[in-house]
Amino acid sequence: MPKIRLELAAPSDASAIASLRNATADELTRGFGKGHWSGHCSERGVASDMKRSRVFVARRRGKIIATLTLQTRKPWAIDTAYFTPCKRPLYLINMAVAPRTQRTGIGRACLDAASDVAAAWPADAIRLDAYDGEAGAGEFYARCGYREVGRVVYRSAGLVYYELIL
Repeated sequence: MPKIRLELAAPSDASAIASLRNATADELTRGFGKGHWSGHCSERGVASDMKRSRVFVARRRGKIIATLTLQTRKPWAIDTAYFTPCKRPLYLINMAVAPRTQRTGIGRACLDAASDVAAAWPADAIRLDAYDGEAGAGEFYARCGYREVGRVVYRSAGLVYYELIL
């Protein structure tokens, strides 16, 4: 598995993060057709994320190859009733790995690093949702040690909830 280091993104990274997220969405659309995963974000949206969450990046040779966001605020599509009760959960959102580096261990390395960040936060769990279906990353999260805790449909999108207890 490649060794990566997650670092807190700087405001100057917002454009590159938006480009990475959009390239990942485009790749999913090419592979699975148009769906909820096809939406694009803007530099302004990423900058807004940075104000209310912690946006992290992984770099290779100075270029951003992966990003994820950790936050204490519950995302709109998460129903906490499905998760193990805890006092300090973090929510993982907006994870994206550059299409050309997918399936090389970067995503798994990012999740390992996110666990370290969360433990130091301190948090006692990481929660997330993934699309239910071929375009979803649920199997990936399960292989990385996350436990499926529920399936829901939210605004016509099938979702699978996952958690990692720290």
